[in-house]
Amino acid sequence: MSHELLFFAGFIVFIVVMLAIDLGMFSKGDKPVTLKVAAIMSGVWVFFALAFSLVLYIWGNELHNIHDFAALREIISRHYHNIVVNENDLAASIQLYNKTLTIEYLTGYVVEYALSVDNIFVMVLVFSSFGIPEKYYHKVLVWGIIGAIVLRCIFIFIGAALIAKFGWILYVFGAFLVYTGFMMFVNRNKEEEVDPEGHPVVKFASKIFKVTPNLSDGKFFHIENGVRYVTPLFLVLLVIEFTDLIFAVDSIPAIFSVTKDPYIVFFSNIFAVLGLRSMFFLLVNIIHKFHYLKVGLALLLVFIGAKMLLHSWLEVLGFQTIHSLIIIIGILVVSVVASLMFPKKENLSN
Repeated sequence: MSHELLFFAGFIVFIVVMLAIDLGMFSKGDKPVTLKVAAIMSGVWVFFALAFSLVLYIWGNELHNIHDFAALREIISRHYHNIVVNENDLAASIQLYNKTLTIEYLTGYVVEYALSVDNIFVMVLVFSSFGIPEKYYHKVLVWGIIGAIVLRCIFIFIGAALIAKFGWILYVFGAFLVYTGFMMFVNRNKEEEVDPEGHPVVKFASKIFKVTPNLSDGKFFHIENGVRYVTPLFLVLLVIEFTDLIFAVDSIPAIFSVTKDPYIVFFSNIFAVLGLRSMFFLLVNIIHKFHYLKVGLALLLVFIGAKMLLHSWLEVLGFQTIHSLIIIIGILVVSVVASLMFPKKENLSN
C-alpha cells in the first residue's frame, strides 16, 4: 500500500472515531443541542484541525513518501507548489515543503469554513420553511454531514484528475468563482425563500416516494397499513444534501486555488465540513447579526477567482500562499467586525 493510501486510511480512521464521539455527545435522544455542547464540539473540531496542521508541518513529506530530491521535485511539479529547493540541503528543502503544505492546508481550511457559514444561512431557512422542530435538527445534520463527506471526496478527486489532465480548467474555475462572487454581492440583500412544495428536490422525490406530512417521531420513514412513506424529515435531508452539493461547486474549486494536492484539499475540506454541524448550533440564533458576511464572502470568492486567473503573474510578483491566507482572514475579520459595529437597522412597523 502506498504512503498516500496509508496516510489517507489513517485520516479516515481518525475521522470515524471522532465522529462516533461527536455523535455520542450530540445524539442523546431527540433534544435540542445546547449552546454549551455546540461550543465545546466547535472548539474540539477546531483544535483537531489545527493539530493536524502540526502533523503536516512535522511529517507532511511522509504523505507522498518524500525522502530524496527526485521525489521532492516530482511532487512539487505535479502539484504546482511554488517552492525553490535548496539543492545542497535536503533536510531544509523538505522542511520548506512541509511548511508550504501546512500553510496551504490552513488556508484551504479557513476558506471552506468561511464559505460553510453561507451554508448555515440556507440550512436555517430550510428547517424553518419545512416547519421542522429544533429537537430534530441534529439528526438531519448527522446524515447530512456523512453524505457531504462522501460527495466531496468524489468531487475533490475528480477535480484533481481534471486539473492534472486539463490545466486550463483552472481558468474556468477562476472565472466561475469571480462570477459567483459578483452575483452573491448583487443579491446580498435579496430575501431567500424555500418553497417546501415547489422545491425541485421535493418534486423529484415525490415522484419516486410516497410522502406523508407525519413527522413520525423524528423518523425518516413512516409505515402505515403496510405502505412505506417518507416523512418531511427525509425531504429536508435531501434538500440539505442538494444544497451542500451546490455549495461544493463553489468551495472545492476555491480550495484548488490554494493547493493542487487533492489530499490537502480533502483534509482541509473535511475538517471544515465536520465542524459545520456544531457551528450551525453555535450560530443558528445569531447568524442574522452578521449581515455584512455576505459581502465578505462575495469579496472572498472574487479574490480567489482572480487569483486563479492571474496566478502566473502573481507568482512572478512573489505572491505566496501565506499572503492569500492573510488577505482571506482580513476580509472575514473586517466583515464580522463591521457587522457588529454597524448593526442592521430593524424595520419598525406598527
